[in-house]
Amino acid sequence: MVDRNVLISGAGIAGSTAAYWLAKAGWSVTVVERAADIRSSGNPIDVRGGAVTIARQMGIWSHLEEVATGVERLVFVDTDGRAQAMIPTRLRGDSPEEVEVARNELVDVLLEKAQETSLIIRDDSITALHQDDRGIDVQFQRTPSHRYDLIIGSDGLHSTVRRLAFGPEERFSRPFGMFVGTVRAPAPIEDPRTVLLYNEPGTSLTIHPAGGKPGFAFIFRGEHDFDYRDAEQGRRIVESAYAGGGWLTTLALKEWGASDDRYFDAVTHVDVPQWAAGRVVLLGDAASCISLFGEGSSNAIVGAKTLADSIAAHPDDHTAAFADYEHKHHKHVRQQQRGAGIASRLLVPKTRSGITIRNAALNALPFRSNRRNRDSQG
Repeated sequence: MVDRNVLISGAGIAGSTAAYWLAKAGWSVTVVERAADIRSSGNPIDVRGGAVTIARQMGIWSHLEEVATGVERLVFVDTDGRAQAMIPTRLRGDSPEEVEVARNELVDVLLEKAQETSLIIRDDSITALHQDDRGIDVQFQRTPSHRYDLIIGSDGLHSTVRRLAFGPEERFSRPFGMFVGTVRAPAPIEDPRTVLLYNEPGTSLTIHPAGGKPGFAFIFRGEHDFDYRDAEQGRRIVESAYAGGGWLTTLALKEWGASDDRYFDAVTHVDVPQWAAGRVVLLGDAASCISLFGEGSSNAIVGAKTLADSIAAHPDDHTAAFADYEHKHHKHVRQQQRGAGIASRLLVPKTRSGITIRNAALNALPFRSNRRNRDSQG
C-alpha cells in the first residue's frame, strides 16, 4: 500500500473528526494545533442530525449522553428576573437523538479518538506552504518542516491555512453586526434544565447551567474596529456595551473582568467560493459559516466525515476527492445557515418594542401551554 500522509491544521471538532476517519482509511495523519490547552469557555453546543450517526459510529455517543447539559428550555426574563416568555430548546420533545454538551467536552472526546491513530502537535502553527505537482512542503513555527500529500485547513474562523493558500481573511469574511463573549463563572442557577436570558435593546445576557459548569454569555449588536488577537480590547468592548445594564449584569461583568479564560469574537459570515486550492482543502468554519449561528458543531462533524469519505474514495486524485466533498457538503451547509437572521432577531432584538413583540409572539405559540402541561405532570 502506498504511504499517504495528510496534515490537518486545527484539533477542534472538524479536525479531530477528520483525523479519526482518515486514519481508518489508511492515511498517516498529523494534526497541528495552535493552542497548548483546550479552551473551557464557549457556549454549549449541539450534536444532532447526521452528526448523531457519526458519533455512534465513532463509539462516543454514550459518553456524549452522559455529559449532556440536560437543558430543556430558554426563558426570557425581565430586569427583576421574572419570566416573560419561554421557548423549548428540544422541539422534538424527549427524543434522545440530539444532545447539548459543553464545547470542551465534545472537543476532548473527539481529540481522544483522533490521537489513538494520529500524531498531535500542540502549541505550534503553520507559517508557510509550498505546493508542487506531487505534494506540499510545510514550514512550522516550532516543528521542523515536512512534506505532505494533502493539507486540511480546519483551523476555524481566522484560518491560517486559508490565509496562506487562498488569500487574506477580509476577502472571504464579513461582519454580521454582532459580537459574542463567554466566560465560565459561578453563576446563580435556579433550575439546571433552564437557560435564562435577559435583554436590553441590542444586547442579551445569558446564564447557562451547562451541566453543573455554568457561565455567562454576552451577545450584542455593534460595529467596532476589532482585533480578535487583542484580549484586552475584547474585554473593554463587552464592558462598554453592558455598562449600567440591569438584572445580573454587574455580577456578570465582574466575573468577565476577573477571568483569564474568556472567549470573545465578532460574529462573522465566512464564505469561500471554492474550498480547494490544489492539494489544500478547507473544512468547518474555515470554509463556510456564520459563527454562533448555523449548526456549526454538527456541520463540522458531518463535513469532516464527508471529506474523509471522499478522500478514501479517490485516494490518488485529490481534485476529484475535493470536488466530491464540496458538492455533497455545500448544500448541507447552505440549508443550515438560512435561519441565522431569524435566530439573531429572536435572541437580540434591536429595540424595546422588539423585545415586547418577541415575548408576546412566543407566549402565543402552542408549545408554551404544552410545555406547562408536561411539567405539571412530571
